Amino acid sequence: MSIMEPAGKNCYRIPRRGKMKADVLVYLNRPLYHSFAEDQSLQQLMDAASLEGVLDPVIGMPDIHSGFGLPIGGVMAMDPERGLVSAGAVGMDINCGVRLLRTNIDPENLDKSTLRALIKAIEKRVPSGVGKKSKHEAFISKNFEELIHEGVPFLINQGYGRPDDLSAIEDGGRISGADLAAVSKEARKRGLQLSTIGGGNHFIELGYVETVFDRPAADICGLREGLLTILIHTGSRGFGHQICTDYTSQMKKEAATHNIDLPSAGLASVPINSDTGRRYLAAMACAINFAFCNRQWITDDVRKAFSSVIGGPDSQFDLGLVYDVAHNTARFEAINGKEMLIHRKGATRALPPGHPDNPRLYLSTGHPVLIPGSMGTASYVIRAEPGINMIYNSVNHGAGRVLSRRAAKKQISVEELKGRLSEVLVSGRSYKAYLDEAPQAYKDIEMVIDTFVEIGLSSKVARLLPLAVIKGEGSD
Repeated sequence: MSIMEPAGKNCYRIPRRGKMKADVLVYLNRPLYHSFAEDQSLQQLMDAASLEGVLDPVIGMPDIHSGFGLPIGGVMAMDPERGLVSAGAVGMDINCGVRLLRTNIDPENLDKSTLRALIKAIEKRVPSGVGKKSKHEAFISKNFEELIHEGVPFLINQGYGRPDDLSAIEDGGRISGADLAAVSKEARKRGLQLSTIGGGNHFIELGYVETVFDRPAADICGLREGLLTILIHTGSRGFGHQICTDYTSQMKKEAATHNIDLPSAGLASVPINSDTGRRYLAAMACAINFAFCNRQWITDDVRKAFSSVIGGPDSQFDLGLVYDVAHNTARFEAINGKEMLIHRKGATRALPPGHPDNPRLYLSTGHPVLIPGSMGTASYVIRAEPGINMIYNSVNHGAGRVLSRRAAKKQISVEELKGRLSEVLVSGRSYKAYLDEAPQAYKDIEMVIDTFVEIGLSSKVARLLPLAVIKGEGSD
């Protein structure tokens, strides 16, 4: 028997019980609900709802699956005066995120050899895989503090990008409050990974716009059916991972001194206004800016790769930035006039039309929200609708796993993976190395997207399909 009860279309409630101070709401459409195997993720949401200062409700996204502390696809808002901040409720890969580039290239004009050459040219510039270091180490070492404190504007001033990129990045590619003094020496040692994509579910994908659902919004984005696109999915790499590790350990040690009853080690927390709380937010801001710079530098490398293969300046192919969205953050935001600290873990901020924090270009539609599917399946550009504030201006960040990495490797064969990938070009490693990222290990992206669309909280702008994928070895 489910511990969730119906609470409206595509919405299920776990009422507060025991130590819970808030209800839990989980959003699943009917097919997702009937296929949902209730796992540790629901208990993790209930644990989050037990923390001091938590606001009602705690939210589970359609892509929810168990994680460390807060589940992937979990959103938790805290009262800024009474509430707590939790490194585990943000996640290891701080500001893991996605950006989308558009082109004016018809992929039908790219034969397989040219497509493969583009992939190789990108790989030559952008290392992939766990632990891989950047090809820009000397510049990073010399300018690390500026990169961390000033973010993407510093990179663009150094020639790594276009000035108009800034208007298409969440927060303009930099959030305030970053302080490298709050970051450990161990984390700084792991900072030489800018312009790398790591492993796990991170990727660079060349695809195309298969369907446009909202022509006016797609026109503002510069997206046209049939044209080539590039998705970049990566985050703060080992730098952010170490920051999360450091502060989770520190918060666990300090919790008792603040009379905090921790429901789990993964939700180790301290008061937002404590010294450690403030230091974590400053260190997290460093990792957020690092990740924005990471995706910006990769964008510059991708543009250079296109020029090297096809010839001519990169602007000749458009390669303009549609948008860049962040996952895995904790940020102060005002919703319905109330200030709160919103933890989004495996969740994406989604601002509705007219919200003042939208870039000017997207003020009338709401900024694009980028939701990648699994390797070999569709990805989506969507936008938020009025009413999204009821779930803290948040939507899911991907499809969400149904099989753990270990289970996927055991249950999915190479032949099954090849069948699902079909004609999608996969770079580098053997198919066996990709089994943990096979489409069969993930939820159906169509059902995940439809969950909020069916209840009017979001709408589809465009559907993208993959042509070629770069993924790194290992799991971040």
